[in-house]
Amino acid sequence: MALVTILSDFGDNDFYLPAVKASMLAVNPQLNIIDISSRIQAFDLAPAAFLLRSVFREFPKGTVHLVAMQTTKGLSDGFIGIKLEEHIFIGPNNGILSLLADQEPGIMVRFADQHIRESSFPEKEILAPIAAKVASGASIHDFGGPLDHLKKLISRQTKVTREEILGHVLHVDGYGNLITNIRQSDFEKLNPGSYTIGFNREKLNRLNKRYDEVEPGDCFVIFNSLGLLEIGINQGNGSGLLGLKHDSAVYVTFHSNN
Repeated sequence: MALVTILSDFGDNDFYLPAVKASMLAVNPQLNIIDISSRIQAFDLAPAAFLLRSVFREFPKGTVHLVAMQTTKGLSDGFIGIKLEEHIFIGPNNGILSLLADQEPGIMVRFADQHIRESSFPEKEILAPIAAKVASGASIHDFGGPLDHLKKLISRQTKVTREEILGHVLHVDGYGNLITNIRQSDFEKLNPGSYTIGFNREKLNRLNKRYDEVEPGDCFVIFNSLGLLEIGINQGNGSGLLGLKHDSAVYVTFHSNN
């Protein structure tokens, strides 16, 4: 199955997204093209990387993922293809692809000059045709040679001690729920049975298993399907009501039973 996903900051009101899709379909009309999101805030790479990192493994191995963020810089920084966990990612070498996993990609290719040209719309004129050809059976090696340097961005890391985990909000979803970078695996490894979850002036000492385990209007704290600590308000906007946003601090303090 020839499958391509698209992640972009194009929005819903312009011709950019359908033009990129049309460029790929001109190469192979049988392509199956899926939007991950076109509503990323303009030029905001970290939330875009979080979305792609959270979902790409749900797609079949061999899926091609076209990343259309800050692509005009690719004319100077280069356009690349990488192979990571049997998935192919195509985009600019602007650092976003370095945030998709903790390990290095198995294959990294810089696209050669003969496939690159001056363009005010490189997503359509450069990246889309390459993505369509790779999804249709070509290799990323057909379009260039080894990439010497993958530009890297540094993501927010948790600070973990035996007494505390200090994390931050990675993403505010469409419901206003706040997804943090605090991992369930770290929590379970350190939890002695008694703990406090703190953010702003709030302190909670319980975890929930479901969003609706609390009454409407009350705060919940769960470990979500990604294995990450998530905070919200049942049937309410947690971000607005709790005063939390992207990069807000969240901590878990452990209380010894001794």
